[in-house]
Amino acid sequence: MKNLWDLAAVFSYLSLLTVGGGMAAFPELKDLTVNTYHWVTFPELLHFYSLGQLAPGPNMMMVASIGAVVGHIPGALVALIAFFLPTGLLTLFVGRLWTHLATWRWRPAIQTGLGSVAVGLVAAGAIIMGMGAVTGIFSGAIAVIVFLLLWRTKINPAYPIVVSGLVGMAMHWLNIN
Repeated sequence: MKNLWDLAAVFSYLSLLTVGGGMAAFPELKDLTVNTYHWVTFPELLHFYSLGQLAPGPNMMMVASIGAVVGHIPGALVALIAFFLPTGLLTLFVGRLWTHLATWRWRPAIQTGLGSVAVGLVAAGAIIMGMGAVTGIFSGAIAVIVFLLLWRTKINPAYPIVVSGLVGMAMHWLNIN
């Protein structure tokens, strides 16, 4: 039962950090689930996040996987509700307030500030994830190639994802690090 309360507390808190998307909460998600509570390992967290990216719907549905590891089906439900409910309610409240403040002179400054915060949080998440996912020269090369492809072309991201997965499987099969 204590684990369910811990799940609710952790994911409610993480919910409020998702300014800019789920990646914004990734550094704190890693710290709490891997380092503090030891619910999952860092490689497991990366796998859950990757699967969340591939699955339809919000990519942060992966919190249900962590909840399931901790408390089976009740844990998955607690993690999902705790992660999505606070932000959903806050968005509802702030969205209505924001409409009333359409002519407020501070509104553009707040929007600019929150945009900068979102970029910083997402960049921190990407760096933390990269530190765990790029484990050798081959994975580093894949990361650089995919980054350059997505940055410089209009290629559908699904193609590099599939090719990277196939290359990773081949490297694992050939026992290449």
